[in-house]
Amino acid sequence: MRILVVLFLVAIVASLLSALGFLLRDKGGVRTARALALRVGLSIALFALLMLGYASGLITDRL
Repeated sequence: MRILVVLFLVAIVASLLSALGFLLRDKGGVRTARALALRVGLSIALFALLMLGYASGLITDRL
């Protein structure tokens, strides 16, 4: 589960950095919006994954 969460976080940061690159190169546009939309989708999927993991007991609230 930890590896999956880390992979999602890396993908979110990579999408954000690619959106920054598209913004600087193209001065905004479709590719920037698509990369940011992908980041939002990945963030929502990560949130759902964390909630599912907590509900199923894979993630506990212990320290």
